[in-house]
Amino acid sequence: MKTLNDWLAHCEQLHPKTIDMTLSRVASVRDRLGLTFNGLVVSVAGTNGKGSSCAMLESIALQAGYRVGLYIKPHFLHFEERCRIGGTSVSAASLLPHFEAVEAARGDLQLTYFEFTTLAILRRLAAEALDLVILEVGLGGRLDAVNAVDADVALITSIDLDHMAYLGPDREGIGREKAGILRAGRTAVCSDPLPPGSIAAEAERLGVDLRLSGRDFRFDGDRQQWRWQGRDRRYAGMAYPALRGVNQLLNAAGVLAVFEALHERLPISAQAVRSGLAMVELPGRFQVLAGQPSVILDVAHNPHAVAALAQNLDALGFAPKTRAVFGAMADKALDELFVKIAPWIDEWHFCDLPTPRAAKAEDLAARWAGLVQRGSAKPAGTSAVFLHADPWTALVQAKAASEATDRIVVFGSFFTVGGVMAGLQGGARAQTSAT
Repeated sequence: MKTLNDWLAHCEQLHPKTIDMTLSRVASVRDRLGLTFNGLVVSVAGTNGKGSSCAMLESIALQAGYRVGLYIKPHFLHFEERCRIGGTSVSAASLLPHFEAVEAARGDLQLTYFEFTTLAILRRLAAEALDLVILEVGLGGRLDAVNAVDADVALITSIDLDHMAYLGPDREGIGREKAGILRAGRTAVCSDPLPPGSIAAEAERLGVDLRLSGRDFRFDGDRQQWRWQGRDRRYAGMAYPALRGVNQLLNAAGVLAVFEALHERLPISAQAVRSGLAMVELPGRFQVLAGQPSVILDVAHNPHAVAALAQNLDALGFAPKTRAVFGAMADKALDELFVKIAPWIDEWHFCDLPTPRAAKAEDLAARWAGLVQRGSAKPAGTSAVFLHADPWTALVQAKAASEATDRIVVFGSFFTVGGVMAGLQGGARAQTSAT
């Protein structure tokens, strides 16, 4: 009998490409499996804010007493993190029959790793009596494997430039791809305050009830509390979400608009909203670890997310020195990313990552040096640079160089944050498999 690791290794060998964007293979296997969900389905697409929005949806619905399933990705340490039922990751053993079923149903179809694992998780979720299924869309929307499921409500979070080789060179094209998760005659929410026009155009073409931030729902607040108003419902005097960050109110506002759209079929009380937002947890999203020096984990890996990270660092107040542990994929907009974060970083600890897609630490250092030399990036201080074989080694060295009042920000790829998480859990050289 194969273990989960055996199945994952098998999935990596089936298709010659890591990414092969089409829905036809997944749709065929979906139909052979007879995949259906008894509960309501919310699909969440976007460039940034997807994970946070999914976590808030889950937390509020759980506080309301509903049985909730969640597909979220990628994972940091264990594949099972991608599938949660009732707020808890499923066991590896419970996934095995569903990998077997996908293998039997695919026939001679060459599924990618993401397609195969997505189908297995969808089947695992479909086997449960769930009131609400939350599905985080992966790359894009229109051709993503998750889009093989018809959502009752689609949520589109902020749109920015990322994965442009697959999704298009500008926000309009990327927005059009994200809008591929909309379904004719159903409801959609967009939490981006300045969404690309392509989203509204696609909604109009399909006859979708599109709820937009600033038009159909709005929010405001002071330093102590915030309030939200939708078409028919409102909440006032709310504490801020437990998730840190300048963009979390944008995400929370979109989440409340989703629940307003579902209210007749999935009623949510004001107390569930308050409790859910107060108790929500999501690792690696401006996560501040206890101890000194302070260590901040954030999976920001595109310019929009890194700009938000810079704002969040500024909001934390003064630290004598800020050291960065950074590793990223080579295809990211690295120059723009460096420029946005440069004024907050005194010292860089670049690291290699365990995937051929990643930029080497020496290449990151060379790009950074070129930007500084040209005057494009303005570092906080002398901006010393160190190279490391992995994220955990980088963190250890950054901590050794830090005073108690300094801070270290670990950011970039999920591999970077996951590598540090693995080290913190005792596997100093362990690396995450966040494919």
